[in-house]
Amino acid sequence: MTANDYGFDTLAIHAGQDPDPRTGAVVPPIYQTSTYAQDAVGAPRLGYEYSRSGNPTRDALQECLAAIEGGRRGLAFASGLAAEDTLLRAVCRPGDHVVIPGDAYGGTYRLFAKVAENWGLSWTAVPLDDLDQVRAAFRPGVTKMIWAETPTNPLLNIADIAALAGLAHEYDALLVVDNTFASPYLQQPLALGADVVVHSTTKYLGGHSDVVGGALIAASDDLGDQLAFHQNAMGAVNGPFDAWLTLRGVKTLGVRMERHCDNAERIVGYLREHKAVSEVLYPGLESHPGHEVAAKQMQRFGGMVSFRATGGMEKAVDICNRTKLFVLAESLGGIESLIEHPGQMTHLSAAGSALEVPADLVRLSVGIETVDDLLADLEQALG
Repeated sequence: MTANDYGFDTLAIHAGQDPDPRTGAVVPPIYQTSTYAQDAVGAPRLGYEYSRSGNPTRDALQECLAAIEGGRRGLAFASGLAAEDTLLRAVCRPGDHVVIPGDAYGGTYRLFAKVAENWGLSWTAVPLDDLDQVRAAFRPGVTKMIWAETPTNPLLNIADIAALAGLAHEYDALLVVDNTFASPYLQQPLALGADVVVHSTTKYLGGHSDVVGGALIAASDDLGDQLAFHQNAMGAVNGPFDAWLTLRGVKTLGVRMERHCDNAERIVGYLREHKAVSEVLYPGLESHPGHEVAAKQMQRFGGMVSFRATGGMEKAVDICNRTKLFVLAESLGGIESLIEHPGQMTHLSAAGSALEVPADLVRLSVGIETVDDLLADLEQALG
């Protein structure tokens, strides 16, 4: 099933999910097994021999992910960072160089700075919305990849995917896009020229804060085969039940994202008028420096909102501690609304570095609750 033949919601519900041929079960079964009986030596049944290498439940998820991102091959992992690590070691070698966002997700920064760098991979962080700075950071023959997030976490900056793809390919490098914040429903990086899409499926794809996972979707068969080899060789796959939970979440991604966006837009309008807020960061605002690019490459502007508190870090922390419906927790993209202080939570690993986030920053993951209740909660928390 492809986007040429079906709409997004149809793909999310049906791609890779034909009724079980033996029983007719409409929902793909959970194949909770580690190994498989073989018909003869060297003749595994339907190609399945060991669940690290292949599992029917995971395969259903992988096929669905490839379909909704418009890719040639999807691969599921135990976490988003497991997917990122597998990708880096599959396509890079010690001595290579990568350009990353100047405000990358804290876990991604930690992976580059504390793990990949020790392996011999160098990196340069630049604002990816400035193509001149991106070009200046390139080391011809050495830079193998631009690693993009758009919108970024947590500053919600926007990168021009098509422009970055053109620049990367000019130097025979890959463009990797972390599409976690936008989700495949709102943004399709492969159609804009990206080579690989990365997801923390824990977030919007799973959507219910009950499963951890990651994914890679490749634009080409050759790259997909290369990543699949490393997925098996490195072994950081998700289990069948985790794959099943994620696949269940994907089915409702489209309808959930519409509500996330509706609620976020209402909350942005409220925050912009509140005296306790000095700045609202949301690409849907015409005043956002990346608004025009976001409007060009996104269907809507998402459910993530960040703002800076008047009164500095003390006020930002106080707001986080005072909410009742907005749960103080890390992660994002679930049906329930979350609030966090990035500087001391998700982005603590970047403290003291060039990627350190502002101390007065608060990040909201706007859920799908009744929006008037969310607004009332913010009203009492902001004071």
